[in-house]
Amino acid sequence: MQQHEPSVLSLSHRIVRGLAIRSADDTGWGHPLWLALLVAASAAFSFVFACATPFAAFGAAAALTLTRRDAMRLTVAVWLASQVLGYTVLKYPWTANSFAWGAVLGAAAVLTTVAARGVARRLAGASDGVLALATLLAALMVYEGMLFAVAMAWLGGTENFTLPIVGRIFAVNVAVLIGLSALHRVGVAVGFVGPSSLRPSAAGGTA
Repeated sequence: MQQHEPSVLSLSHRIVRGLAIRSADDTGWGHPLWLALLVAASAAFSFVFACATPFAAFGAAAALTLTRRDAMRLTVAVWLASQVLGYTVLKYPWTANSFAWGAVLGAAAVLTTVAARGVARRLAGASDGVLALATLLAALMVYEGMLFAVAMAWLGGTENFTLPIVGRIFAVNVAVLIGLSALHRVGVAVGFVGPSSLRPSAAGGTA
């Protein structure tokens, strides 16, 4: 290992800095447009990664950068986009089991965002790297934990929770955070996204 190779925390520090979407009191046409772009990005990621929609990454990003209301709106919109894309383009089966899993995914996505916001607020005084990594890990644990519990108790499919598959999902979510960072840089460059504080006390209001 080279002496100056960046650590995981330094990488997450750069990612979370790049995820500065807008503060809670930042209004105007750029804010809804940015939310719309995030939903469009989620659809693109859902298409690329098929059944591995990165709900944890979007939940973590929402928790770190949006108000509670906007975080929930974004989460529901991301879920709806993934379902529409899944059933119209990716040819999800029109079966009771498939519909049930769709509903479970929506509930898991919402709980993931709620959990991520809780962790982000509790670690508001931590460094950006710790905050980003902890929030993403919490989001992944809640999301995967709920899906595994449902798979065991009701819908089946526990064979999809092997270490390689879970590791791939983790890598996908990290990649999505990096992608969101790049998207934000484009937004800043064209002038409709402004940098803001990522502290949950500033971006995580109740509105």
